[in-house]
Amino acid sequence: MIIFRNLPEENITLDLATKGKHSALAKVAVKIARVAGLDDRLVLRGIWRRERLGSTAIGRGIAVPHALLRSISSPVASFTRLAPPIDFKSPDLEPVDLVFTLLWPRSEVRTFLPALSQLFRFVRAPLIREGLRLARSPEEVMAILQSEAWSINEIQSRTSAAQQVAVR
Repeated sequence: MIIFRNLPEENITLDLATKGKHSALAKVAVKIARVAGLDDRLVLRGIWRRERLGSTAIGRGIAVPHALLRSISSPVASFTRLAPPIDFKSPDLEPVDLVFTLLWPRSEVRTFLPALSQLFRFVRAPLIREGLRLARSPEEVMAILQSEAWSINEIQSRTSAAQQVAVR
């Protein structure tokens, strides 16, 4: 997945405990800002500005908080798994435990929606979500996010085959 090709392990957090949505976004913003060398208040302000327009939860336990920033020249991404899951005002009312945070250069806004769409298609695959929920280390998360073998078609084929076997 192109968004996570250069994801540093420092931007992968597993089983982050938070008190709710605000706490989760604040902790994620501080961490991603520190690793990227950005002002954490600027990052949090950008993420909250977008979140006030509507929840960035997309369903199935996933949220994609994001911000377009003038102060960066290349995308910055992080992955956080929350434990326990939290209410994120998701459209399916499911609590969120998988958080993909994206900071995107405002100067590259034309590439943002295609990248976001690619991420949405990627996490639609049940095996991807399950793998991320079961990963025991940042290395395992990176292997899932970067694996060329995890093409969407292959995942959907495996899922369909597994469902057919389960039905029998």
